[in-house]
Amino acid sequence: MNYRHLGRSGLKVSELSFGSWVTFGIQMGEDLACECMAAAYGAGVNFFDNAEVYAGGQSETVMGNVLKKLAWRRGSFLVSTKFFWGLHDGPNEKNTLNRKRLLDAMDGSLKRLQLDYVDLVFCHRPDPTTPIEETVWAMHDIVSRGKAIYWGTSQWSAAEIMEAWQIADKHHLHKPVMEQPQYNMLDRQKVEHEYTRLYQDIGLGTTTWSPLASGLLTGKYNDGIPADSRANLKDYEWLKPALTDPERIGKVRKLAPIAADLGISMAQLALAWCLKNPHVSTVITGASRVEQVRENMKALDAVEKLNPEVMARIDDVLGNKPQEDE
Repeated sequence: MNYRHLGRSGLKVSELSFGSWVTFGIQMGEDLACECMAAAYGAGVNFFDNAEVYAGGQSETVMGNVLKKLAWRRGSFLVSTKFFWGLHDGPNEKNTLNRKRLLDAMDGSLKRLQLDYVDLVFCHRPDPTTPIEETVWAMHDIVSRGKAIYWGTSQWSAAEIMEAWQIADKHHLHKPVMEQPQYNMLDRQKVEHEYTRLYQDIGLGTTTWSPLASGLLTGKYNDGIPADSRANLKDYEWLKPALTDPERIGKVRKLAPIAADLGISMAQLALAWCLKNPHVSTVITGASRVEQVRENMKALDAVEKLNPEVMARIDDVLGNKPQEDE
């Protein structure tokens, strides 16, 4: 396993990390989650991503129980959580980043995770109804109180991230260190274009998610949606339009010969492609089987196969490389 700094911070994260979205508490129980996390950790993964809202809090509970069972040295791993949607319907309990919600949410997550602190905490989406300054102060206080080590954002615009950073800079507060954007061969705009200035100007790190485009880039949706697909799970039907889009599937079919020529799987090609971007601090992988964890880790060996010629072939197929502003 290789490790990269999280942006300009001193924290090192494994190039491939392991996330619990969709799987923990929904597709897998505690025993299988334990096997998958142990396999990832054994391969050198040190970052395990989670969020308050995943499986209505059950994902954090499962991960907390697994961490207690595995009894790893606390300094050897990193855990994250994220806040925005909430777990209840009260006026200050959902879809908000106000101070009360964030402080309450942090305590709830730590209890479910059975940890004294998380390493990374994210504002899971921007909140247009709460002043960014209020959110920045709350996140600063969470870090200052030792309940999180670093804070950042997820799916925020470059302008919103910069505003938060400038507020923190002005008041000498803990600044946002990282962003968690979607990034894969089919979704490139934010990471490769919108955030470009932020890497240089504020040293933004990225913990990217959905490297396989919810499985589309593995080729498993080329002939329709399989019965065991996450798109058939309750509350995940919103994935179906993207997973059945003819144009996207056409690109996936054209990528298959490239993976075959390199002697790697489609999933390994997609993961290795993400790792070729130096602005990606870590790529969050997911798995519902131990075998998937092990196969995903092999993408590390595939990175060197993606030479400039191969990357050019991929770009020719994708036809979506962000253009420089004139």
